[in-house]
Amino acid sequence: MPRIVPAESPYEPEIAAALQRILPPGVPPLVLFRTLARNPRVFARTFAGGLLDKGSLSLRQREIVIDRTTARLGCEYEWGVHLAFFAERVGLTAEQAAATVTAAANAACWSGDEQALIALVDDLVDRRNIAAATWRDLRACFDDMQILEAIALTGYYHTISFFCLALELPLEPYAARFPADTGARASRSEKET
Repeated sequence: MPRIVPAESPYEPEIAAALQRILPPGVPPLVLFRTLARNPRVFARTFAGGLLDKGSLSLRQREIVIDRTTARLGCEYEWGVHLAFFAERVGLTAEQAAATVTAAANAACWSGDEQALIALVDDLVDRRNIAAATWRDLRACFDDMQILEAIALTGYYHTISFFCLALELPLEPYAARFPADTGARASRSEKET
């Protein structure tokens, strides 16, 4: 049971409208969304900061940043929801999905630009800064707008991970699960940050 009981329908009109815009038809509101709905101001501000619209990074690049950020923070809830909704759409293979949790930034399953994005996430999560070598790799692949978007995504999904972990949200039944052998690693990564 989560620490704060999620809101149930009927929702306040503004929240109901936002939920209808956010979710595909027939998909019930996520536990995360219903929990945030307990505070309409936090709900509205959280969704105002979302970056899932068309940005300067491709959808695949955004998903890699999101998946790596949530995995590095041990947030199986958000990682699993994103994989369920986006992995196939952006062409993430099973190996790549697992690699967002288990592999180093330079894993062979990633292209050079994807390795640079993963290194960016790792640097920000581990050190809250970007190493000089990572910055060189980013500059070789991305422009200013794209780098700023990747940093913002990492920060935004750090916040989403805080919500999910601090509220002890139960996993969505249809969401992906961390690879079986990574539970200890995910916990260690969470404790190291």
